[in-house]
Amino acid sequence: QVQLVESGGGLVQAGGSLRLSCAASGSIFSINAMYWYRQAPGKQRELVATIADSGRTNYVDSVKGRFTIFRDSAKSTVYLQMNSLKPEDTAVYYCAVDVAVGPSAGDYWGQGTQVTVSS
Repeated sequence: QVQLVESGGGLVQAGGSLRLSCAASGSIFSINAMYWYRQAPGKQRELVATIADSGRTNYVDSVKGRFTIFRDSAKSTVYLQMNSLKPEDTAVYYCAVDVAVGPSAGDYWGQGTQVTVSS
């Protein structure tokens, strides 16, 4: 009962910036956490950033200081601001939400958006 629609991916040169967005809609009672994952060709899916309901954030070491996860006041959209992009950031990025309570409780995923960073 929950839909996540991602946008904001694209092609940028190394050192550039992108902002990814993930808009949630549907029957959402409570969100425990929101996440950004990425999967590069030939590699396993990697958790990049987390924002808990409390607002606490966490990042994989490789993006600390460069990426920022945040959400709007209604908690309906989660963003990933990506600065100082590197070629190794190239991947398909997926948002996910953990709906903690209610009829739609469970984990939901966006469709993915491609980020390509050229050297």
